[in-house]
Amino acid sequence: LTRTVVELTADEIAANDAETAASNRTKRDGLLADTDYFALTDVTMDAAMTSYRQALRDITGHANWPNLDEADWPTKP
Repeated sequence: LTRTVVELTADEIAANDAETAASNRTKRDGLLADTDYFALTDVTMDAAMTSYRQALRDITGHANWPNLDEADWPTKP
């Protein structure tokens, strides 16, 4: 079995990163939606949940963005 390694072009890397970023934003939006009920006016959101939700909103500024590992995601309290 012979394998050939082909380097990706800058455009291919950018396209892959854009696709990964879109997928991660969808995941982030779902995780935020799962906790939206904490943001209702008749619910008191504790500091841990507030921090978690802010970390989700800030995930696009993570050093590994958009190529995140599972450990890069914040942990839900």
